[in-house]
Amino acid sequence: MRTWPVPAAMLALVAFPLVAGTLRLVELAGGPVVLPQNPRVDASPAPVIVHVLAAATYAVTGAFQFPARIRRAHPAWHRRTGRVLVVAGLAVAGSGLWMTLFYAGAPGGGLLWAVRIVVSTAMGAALVLGFAAIRRRDIPTHRAWMIRAYALALGAGSQVFTQGVGEAVFGTGELSTALSISAGWVLNLAVAEWIVRRSRR
Repeated sequence: MRTWPVPAAMLALVAFPLVAGTLRLVELAGGPVVLPQNPRVDASPAPVIVHVLAAATYAVTGAFQFPARIRRAHPAWHRRTGRVLVVAGLAVAGSGLWMTLFYAGAPGGGLLWAVRIVVSTAMGAALVLGFAAIRRRDIPTHRAWMIRAYALALGAGSQVFTQGVGEAVFGTGELSTALSISAGWVLNLAVAEWIVRRSRR
């Protein structure tokens, strides 16, 4: 029974971004427009499509990589799925970086632009370091880097709450947007580091 709370919590965290991403894909496929229109996405939809599909794969499948009982019961599945998740995670980080660099006029101004560059690069680096660690059979280091990468990927889930609180308290200015969205990543990384240090002890 203790196997499922962690995946369930992770899936609950990303439920809203997954629904929003699915609605955006339906819209791009010619379906009804439900979300606010985004001229940047309409002009260049390919990076968004890659980002949403890769993020859905990474977030949902990745949630089942962490419980030790699943890893022990299905080690071959864990290895095969892990390779797929590295590719999906790099696609998430790469498409996020592309959109940051080439989608002009995104909310949050220069501060959030810089934060997104750092986050995308850090997620990609964490995936590469985690993959390199498992290749040399360094399981604790592999696990630590994969936890950090997953925490960054789930930033959109936490940002639903941090941005909501930030806008309610400080309004919808560029600085408020930048700080409240950045807070989602900071919160996730703080939890990830706590998990990593706790497991090492």
